[in-house]
Amino acid sequence: MRRSREEAAETRRRIVETAATQFRAHGVAGIGIADLMAEADLTHGGFYRHFESKGRLVAEACRHALSQTTEDIATAADKAPDGRGLETALRRYLHPLHRDTPEKGCALAAIGGEVARSDTDARAAMTEGFQSLVDTVRRQLPDLSPAEAEERALAIVAGMIGSLTVARLVPDKDLANRILRASRTHLLALADRD
Repeated sequence: MRRSREEAAETRRRIVETAATQFRAHGVAGIGIADLMAEADLTHGGFYRHFESKGRLVAEACRHALSQTTEDIATAADKAPDGRGLETALRRYLHPLHRDTPEKGCALAAIGGEVARSDTDARAAMTEGFQSLVDTVRRQLPDLSPAEAEERALAIVAGMIGSLTVARLVPDKDLANRILRASRTHLLALADRD
């Protein structure tokens, strides 16, 4: 009995990880359950043993993807030299590699617009992930009052997501790179304004 529970948990984890990648790569509407399960090397029929709906899977996949993004950004910022955590986080997030690999990156930038029109579970998961990124950025602003650090972190993270989204949107790589560079510079300056 214990073995079957462990196997079920492992299968569920594999489905969530696969979905997190595939949704970011193709969009939530861009991949169906059958194709998603095939990507996870599982049968379509097994899906409903693990999830009651695609919406539930979307929520879990968003949580998983955003926890990876937040952990990546937080780790990079924590390893940065003193006073350079925000700059490091911005360079990590607003980077051409992140722009060019949405399947491995931030779900907010990859599928946020689509999830904004979906059920409340997925929107709640995205909101939690957004708040985690805000908290990560806020911790990089220790010289500000808590309220001011929160306000600036909200603006910085929203700017990060929007900038990455637009950099992915434009087909001109030179313009996309300029968007990333300009955004890093101006979002970093937001932290230093009095």
